[in-house]
Amino acid sequence: MNGTPNANAKALQDRLKKEAGISAVDLVSPGMVLGLGTGSTTHFALEEIGKRLADGRLKDIVGIPSSLDTEKSAREFGIPLITFDEKQSIDLTIDGADEVDPALNLIKGGGGALLREKVLAQASRRNVMVVDESKLSPRLGTHFPVPIEVIPFAWRPVAEFLKSLGGEPVLRKKDGGEIYTTDQSNYILDCRFGPIANLDELAGKLGQKAGIAEFGLFIGTASEVIVATSHGIRYQKRNDS
Repeated sequence: MNGTPNANAKALQDRLKKEAGISAVDLVSPGMVLGLGTGSTTHFALEEIGKRLADGRLKDIVGIPSSLDTEKSAREFGIPLITFDEKQSIDLTIDGADEVDPALNLIKGGGGALLREKVLAQASRRNVMVVDESKLSPRLGTHFPVPIEVIPFAWRPVAEFLKSLGGEPVLRKKDGGEIYTTDQSNYILDCRFGPIANLDELAGKLGQKAGIAEFGLFIGTASEVIVATSHGIRYQKRNDS
């Protein structure tokens, strides 16, 4: 019997993620250019897009993937892919998040794709985040560190800089102890700040530091969030009070 509650919780979380992912696909229309996010919840959306393309419910869809993993999954599900060489504007991006505050600001980057994900977000007319209710937070930084993508040359001075801001940076490593590298061959410092009182101030400081390629604070980029709760699907737009 040991481990059964954890197994049940994991099964519930997976079911909620799938519900959120599938709900996001209801927003996809034929002819759209899609931004394809990275992560377990988004994976369910990719699978559903593939099913609807296969049975004819969707057609003329193309996607721009946010990571090599997403590119691989999209190809497996039969989703046609393009690059920014062909289209520079995205109609709809479906992505996940690691933490969401009441104003729909986000922490992203747990999957390591924050740089490309932010490029997609800024190129998109509409950004829809799909999460389960465990990702909701009263203030960013309460539950999740801020991923900081940094060029390898600069990771140590950047780590010292983050400490000077009151952060606790940890160099991300793989299970075997090898340093994790992003699709851009950068490192990631997962930096705990605790609950962040002023997102704009922190973002401004991070954005000015040489060596930081990108950081996982996504402020004002989400158009809406689809939250799968134990009581059903909840939609929240950024303008909602």
